[in-house]
Amino acid sequence: MPFGFLRRMLGGDRAKAPSPEAASATPPGRHTGPLRGVPFTALTEEWRLSGRMDIAGRLSDALNKREAIAIHDVKWGPPDGSAPLEPAPGLQSVDPYDLILVTAGEESLPPLTETERVALKVHKIAYDVALEAPPFRVVGTVYLHPGSDPERLMERSTEMFVPVVDAIARLGEVEVSDPETEAILVNRFYLRGVEQVDKRTGERHQKLPGQPLGGVSWQDRSR
Repeated sequence: MPFGFLRRMLGGDRAKAPSPEAASATPPGRHTGPLRGVPFTALTEEWRLSGRMDIAGRLSDALNKREAIAIHDVKWGPPDGSAPLEPAPGLQSVDPYDLILVTAGEESLPPLTETERVALKVHKIAYDVALEAPPFRVVGTVYLHPGSDPERLMERSTEMFVPVVDAIARLGEVEVSDPETEAILVNRFYLRGVEQVDKRTGERHQKLPGQPLGGVSWQDRSR
């Protein structure tokens, strides 16, 4: 059974994607290694898929190559979890363009030392954000290089998926992410809105009455 029937052509958005030559020129990920079956859960507009992806290195690197990925032990069902997942043995590969959200757990990374984990975030700034990727809304933290505002995630990039850590994804009022998930990878081609929020509430920060006392506030960081 081909997986292409899930695809929703993105029209102009897909046309804005970098050329295959540009994508292949993207520097390889930090980690490589032998193929291994990594557990994943992915969400499209109409489906939740769960199974294993055969990848080498990081899950995000594999998705950012924009190439079909072999999958196995796949089950599928409605995205809101309103019905149990059922086996889908005919699904043997997946096109990253079809996926809006992909969860990344501890096994999505090759074994790392604590020093390597810290190095992945060094010289980056944490922003608490809400990402609108219809029909989903993801609230969590993104790490960006200094000078990169969260709003720039809306721009096209060689990195197709952006990782959001300590994140929660919702479909309407229904939480559709696993609370034990380490990160949610969001397909930037589906992004329709980005804003900085209070992660506890998922809403914009409320402006306090009175005048600031000096120093740098969250409002300064959001400009």
